[in-house]
Amino acid sequence: MNAVSKKQLIKGNLFMRIMKEKCPNCGNGDVYQKKTKFLQLPVMKDNCENCQYHFDREPGYFIGAMYISYGLAVFQAILTFLTLYVFLPNIPTILVVLAILFVLSVFSIKNYKLSRIIYIHIFPC
Repeated sequence: MNAVSKKQLIKGNLFMRIMKEKCPNCGNGDVYQKKTKFLQLPVMKDNCENCQYHFDREPGYFIGAMYISYGLAVFQAILTFLTLYVFLPNIPTILVVLAILFVLSVFSIKNYKLSRIIYIHIFPC
């Protein structure tokens, strides 16, 4: 499969565009800048480098993305609980809570990025 057909595949598949953090308009440009430091917070680009789609609309545009982030965190917490409940049924409750908090902290940056990307895919302008 050559590079052009891979790009077309990503453009056509909504799930892959979201997971690869691509532009909601063209499906090729990256929404976030590449990290230059290990603990750097994600920085959203102003425009897509391919189609010039403007990502950040107005102040407060991404407040609705908090609900998506909350949903992702709840899903991850429930999945962690169920996994521990099935595979380690006799684990103490405090360790279950600590495991859930650990999973949520590990995925917090990814949730932040995914919630914004899902939001601009749901509400494109």
